[in-house]
Amino acid sequence: MRSNAGELISYLADIVGPRWVKTEPVDLNHYGKDWTNDVNPNPSAIVFPTSIEEIKLIVALANKKKVALVPSGGRTGLSGGALAKNSEVVVSFDRMNKILEFNAVDRLITCEPGVTTRTLQEFAKEKELYYPVDFASSGSSQLGGNVATNAGGIKVIRYGMTRNWVQGMKVVTGEGQLLDLNRGLVKNASGFDFRHLFIGSEGTLGFITELTIGLSSPPKDLTVMLIGLNSMIDTIAVLEAFRNKLTLNAFEFFSDKALAHVVKEYALQKPFDKGCEFYALIEFENTTSSNLDAAQSVFDHCFKCGLVVNGTISQSSSDAKKLWRFREDITSAISKYSPYKNDISVRISQVPSFLSELDELIKRIYPSFEALFFGHIGDGNIHLNIVKPVGLAAKDFYKECEKVTEMVFGLVQKFGGSISAEHGIGVLKKPYLRYSRSKEEITYMKAVKRMFDPNNIMNPGKLMDLG
Repeated sequence: MRSNAGELISYLADIVGPRWVKTEPVDLNHYGKDWTNDVNPNPSAIVFPTSIEEIKLIVALANKKKVALVPSGGRTGLSGGALAKNSEVVVSFDRMNKILEFNAVDRLITCEPGVTTRTLQEFAKEKELYYPVDFASSGSSQLGGNVATNAGGIKVIRYGMTRNWVQGMKVVTGEGQLLDLNRGLVKNASGFDFRHLFIGSEGTLGFITELTIGLSSPPKDLTVMLIGLNSMIDTIAVLEAFRNKLTLNAFEFFSDKALAHVVKEYALQKPFDKGCEFYALIEFENTTSSNLDAAQSVFDHCFKCGLVVNGTISQSSSDAKKLWRFREDITSAISKYSPYKNDISVRISQVPSFLSELDELIKRIYPSFEALFFGHIGDGNIHLNIVKPVGLAAKDFYKECEKVTEMVFGLVQKFGGSISAEHGIGVLKKPYLRYSRSKEEITYMKAVKRMFDPNNIMNPGKLMDLG
């Protein structure tokens, strides 16, 4: 998929203007990759369209010249889904960042794919509404990328994944056709809903060019309880106890080892005088005194049963934010150690057994490495991060970790789980897709890819190979 470089740049400049085609090494490196560690991007150019018409022209050019295209949003992914390493043209949506329409009656907002998650959240707040999909990268992640990976985050236990909030979208397929999908309808039983093919497709079928997103009523008086546990296996029993009495907005989990990194990196005070092996962070609406009484009652019950050993509860919104930092700042606190990451999930009921076997596996295969457990355990999503030891070259570290990736994914397969809960497959997990998808499923996925993108120009080499 190569074309004369100078000719290609000229054609792209004709579409978006010379200023908005970047070929300098610093731009190629910046826009040619995501947050994935140990990757070397090699795009041929970065192009910045501002409209659907420009995107259609870019796709038409790519089909004519047999040039591959890679979508670029906030580039906060961790699987290499936005990596351009084979002279592809990166299509950045940074300039397509407008909120186009708001309908208060329908509680719908129509926007371009380059709008950041936080911008949408703030807009909803101004309208006294709420967009609940949230995660640590909300300030830089873009909605197009969120939809393309079906992003989850910290509120899934109550509000679901990004998929739940996409009421309509416009896409330009790999063949260059513009599709207007669902158009914000609540009910639509008129055949195949192609919207759901593009959600989670990682840019392999076409470009998401416009989104219609649903909003909800905002939660009230959010209260956070942080509790300490001696066993991560006990977290699900605690989850069940709290969920039977309260509607939970979040139920997060992290180890004391993970907490130690946050405390050290940001000079925070530990939540308890005496440390615990593991922690659970619970968020709920404290709209009535009965909710607070119920939370206290469940905590007392869990304490008497030996499931929890300590706890604290927020008294204000600022208190709640401070408690959230212990969980939300883990990723940034350990980033300087270039951790090897796994983002996996199983059914919630299987979490205790899965965690027990995973812990034994990690201790056996990583005896000299520091393993950190944290994640959205209320929806079955566990993040396993292996911290790179000081003095060990990153290349050697990743090579060592990759030796046992199949063992971890084999365990995921045993439990019928997913090798990627919310960060997609991309490049890094593509060789292991068979651990989560059957041979028959992958065959149908390839057929769908060929239908929408017959020339294989849309983010080729990601998610699956067509060979």
